Amino acid sequence: MSRHEISVEPTYIPGHSEADTSRSGSAASASPEEESDSGVLGVIERIGSVIIPIGVALYAVLYLGVEAMYSIFGISPQQAGIDQSVLLGRLMGTLILVLLIGIPALGLIVGLCWVADKLTRGALGRLVQAIRRRPWISALIAALWSGATYWGLFDVLGDLDLAVMVVTAVGLGVLTFLVPFRLLRRKPVGRAGTKILVGGLTGVGLGFLLILGMVRGAVEVQETGQANELLGYVGFQDQWTVIKNAEDDKPLYDGRWMMLLGESDGTYVFYDCDKLETFRRPMETTNLSDIQLDPEREKGFTCGSLAEENA
Repeated sequence: MSRHEISVEPTYIPGHSEADTSRSGSAASASPEEESDSGVLGVIERIGSVIIPIGVALYAVLYLGVEAMYSIFGISPQQAGIDQSVLLGRLMGTLILVLLIGIPALGLIVGLCWVADKLTRGALGRLVQAIRRRPWISALIAALWSGATYWGLFDVLGDLDLAVMVVTAVGLGVLTFLVPFRLLRRKPVGRAGTKILVGGLTGVGLGFLLILGMVRGAVEVQETGQANELLGYVGFQDQWTVIKNAEDDKPLYDGRWMMLLGESDGTYVFYDCDKLETFRRPMETTNLSDIQLDPEREKGFTCGSLAEENA
């Protein structure tokens, strides 16, 4: 008796290939957790790729704010002994504080989005994925956000009406960013470039808002002799001292308190709150005594008492 072997050939289905079959099999075996990760949580995980350009751009603009802040006193940061290394050293405590606050905040955002996705039975994740699959919507959101980042620059250049600023920001975003962002979304490299560009513009926009706050804080110091918390976070030292002659150790300028703005090239730079003047003295002929940081002022104290008498 002969044995006949019957071979079963795979049935050919038009429009389908083995790759399609393998993809459908892998998609069927995908777990709900993996599908969730590709939704809301997957988008939030990409925040890390945006934080770095935001931080780099913000730090780059920060030095411009330091220059604008010290220009209120009529000096440059270099004359006060402030360069990039000194600024980074003064900001180290603030950077650590931001890191300690930012990590739990990011974890809280991830947790809240995960809970919201679960409560909506995955509707939030599907909504995010639907937006990401529509490149024009994603490009429009990125363009409007990029236009809004120029808000800080508008504030620095001058006081503009709120309606004018909104129209300008929206028009700038739609006219200049919408089409380029749509074209960039055609390839993964372009999408990554879009995130870097949006992150950089966000950092620059926050930087200009920071510059505005630093300038206003410096004007407040000039008028009231007391720095706010923002200036302390960006490295400005609110320190006061009584100047004495190095030869006989006798107080100069009637023993009045002077703000020590900094030192550079063997010279101290002081701000006279009573006369509203900035002046310099050689370090070899100057002694500093009774140095105070962030001194308390009585309510309603303002600088310029001697300047008003001389006027």
